[in-house]
Amino acid sequence: MTSAKSQEPKKVSCLTKFFFIFTLLAAIFVGLDQIKHNWYIFDPNVLQQVAQANIEKYAGKNDTRGMMANIASDLEEKYPGHIDLKERWVFNNAGGAMGSMWCLHISVTEYVIIFGTPLGTEGHTGRYIADDYFILLEGEQWAYNAGQVERQVYKPGEMHHLPRGDCQQYKIPEHAWALEYARGWIPAMLPFGFADTFSSTLDFKTLFETVIITGRLIIRELLKGKI
Repeated sequence: MTSAKSQEPKKVSCLTKFFFIFTLLAAIFVGLDQIKHNWYIFDPNVLQQVAQANIEKYAGKNDTRGMMANIASDLEEKYPGHIDLKERWVFNNAGGAMGSMWCLHISVTEYVIIFGTPLGTEGHTGRYIADDYFILLEGEQWAYNAGQVERQVYKPGEMHHLPRGDCQQYKIPEHAWALEYARGWIPAMLPFGFADTFSSTLDFKTLFETVIITGRLIIRELLKGKI
C-alpha cells in the first residue's frame, strides 16, 4: 500500500503545474492586453459623427428604421468589409435591462451594434475589461454612479462613455435607440450578456441565435485577419 508521504510529491507537483500554467496564462493575457489597441479599426469619434449626421438627415422624418439602415451603409463605406448590412434583430437581456440589438460588427476586440427599445428599460451596465461608448440616436439614456445624487442625462447625438472597469445603473425612461461601440476583450463581456437567460428569462432560443450571430461574425473577422 502506498503511504501518504509517498503521495505528497505528486500533490506538490500538481500544485506547481497549476501555478505555472496560471502564471503563464496571466502573463500572456497581460502581454496581449498591452498590444490589443493595434487590432482596433473603429474610432468612437467617427461613429459619433456618423450618428450625428444621420440624426440631422432624418430629423422630422419619423423614419427610425431608415436612419438605422443608412447608418449601417455609412459605416460600411468607412469600414468596408467589416459591417454586416443584413438586419438580424435579437433580444438582449442583461443586468435586468431588456432591449433588442442589430449586430453590425463583432470581433475579439471590438463590437458595433444598434441597441434600444421602444418601451423603456433599466438595469446594471455591467463591469467590463472593455470601454463602452453609447451614442444616442433617439430618446434619452439616464445613468449614475454609486454615490451620485443627480443623474447624468444623454440625448440624441451625445455619447455616454463607460470606462473599462466602471459600472453604473442606467435607465431608458420611455424609448431610445443608440449606436453602441465597445473596445476591449469582447468574449469576456458575453457571460454578463448571457446570465439573465439562466437566472430569469430561460429564453434559450434567443441565446442560441445570439451565439450563432456572435460566432459567425467573429469567425468572419478572424478569416480577414481582424482580431
